[in-house]
Amino acid sequence: MECFENKDKYSRAKEKVAKIKSFYTNVLAYCIVIPVLAYVNYRTTSFPWVIFPILGWGFGLLMHGMEAYGYNPILGRGWEARKIKELMEDDRF
Repeated sequence: MECFENKDKYSRAKEKVAKIKSFYTNVLAYCIVIPVLAYVNYRTTSFPWVIFPILGWGFGLLMHGMEAYGYNPILGRGWEARKIKELMEDDRF
């Protein structure tokens, strides 16, 4: 039984690390692309259109980070695990 628990813990840890790695990749892309877009915006027009990708991608990045680190202010900590347990115990499901 302990071997199964260790495998389960390992798979959850591996999944968490993959989510965090994906988030860091997204942050790196943001840090590279946004300055390029800002430069293109500066060189081509006086309208500050670069603010739209900054805000849109920034919001997506914030949501990605919250998901990667398990922070959910709406549903609370452990909501998913509690809901799964509830459904597993429900005979009608």
